[in-house]
Amino acid sequence: MATIDKRIMQDGTVVYRVRVRRKGYPQQVASFTKLSDAKKWAQIREGSVLEGRHFQTPKAKKHTLTDLIDRYICEILPHKRASTVPDQARQLCWWKRHLGHSLLADITPAILVEHRNILTQGRTNATVVRYLAALSHAFTIAVREWQWCADNPVRKITKPKEPRGRVRFLSEDERQRLLAACKVSRNSSLYIIVVLALSTGARRGELLSLHWSDVDLKRGILTFRETKNGETRAVPLTGYALDVMTQHAKIRRLDTSFVFPDSTGTRPVGIREAFEGAVKRAEIANFRFHDCRHSAASYLAMNGASLTEIAEVLGHKTLAMVKRYAHLSEAHTAGVVARMNAAIFGK
Repeated sequence: MATIDKRIMQDGTVVYRVRVRRKGYPQQVASFTKLSDAKKWAQIREGSVLEGRHFQTPKAKKHTLTDLIDRYICEILPHKRASTVPDQARQLCWWKRHLGHSLLADITPAILVEHRNILTQGRTNATVVRYLAALSHAFTIAVREWQWCADNPVRKITKPKEPRGRVRFLSEDERQRLLAACKVSRNSSLYIIVVLALSTGARRGELLSLHWSDVDLKRGILTFRETKNGETRAVPLTGYALDVMTQHAKIRRLDTSFVFPDSTGTRPVGIREAFEGAVKRAEIANFRFHDCRHSAASYLAMNGASLTEIAEVLGHKTLAMVKRYAHLSEAHTAGVVARMNAAIFGK
């Protein structure tokens, strides 16, 4: 009644596909990376069929994970933030390659744990969490909106623990060296973009997606619409950053609305290679573009900004993400405590 087929996937992973057939009952299918697990599942499934125990919904026994992922990619993914679509599509296709042939009713937490462990080989915990999150949301849609299954099995497994967010910010000397290196870059937009990143804490994608309609030089405000959390955020533009943008506006291209266009004017300029080259010329170690955002947050903390104020500038909905900068605002915290003590105990 049960058959087990051995399959070798494109990445070399061995998968055992189990089929349980019995006249008058729907076919039961599942996949495992261990033969022993496949045999155990087959034995349990055969027993449940003989006893007439079937708890899966009809649709969960009808649709495969490939059906779910294909529909999700077609109907849901296009409505997500454009910058996240390629990564999530790639992550979902990984699940499709490994478990796509399995019926939704047969995708159990135990099977997902096996594949979670496969993912951890050669990938960071943070990356594995992203793969699980992509699949989890697909299941959530299938449960709530399509009613293809009764529950989301991804919610029942333990996610790998992600490392604490790092705080890498430029020292005074490093900042000067980096800006000098960016200024002589062949990419004419790099210097201005880095100045804005350090002064506003904006992400690279937020800066590159800026249109001139998002820049208000009279009021000194940049409006970011393509943000990570999907909410529009306005950030003050002052001092040197405002001066630099004012000069940039005088020589803006009139054939495009992008503040930092590429040669065609149809999309933003690319700065990855130029930035990496500038960092190398400046002889700065262990520094990525996103660390400009950490630098801005750190400078805010060291200059007395509260965690709430830092969160507002960076666009975080909660304080959890900015607590990593708390130790940098010790002087500000000490001042607050000193004023409180003076008020209640006197000088």
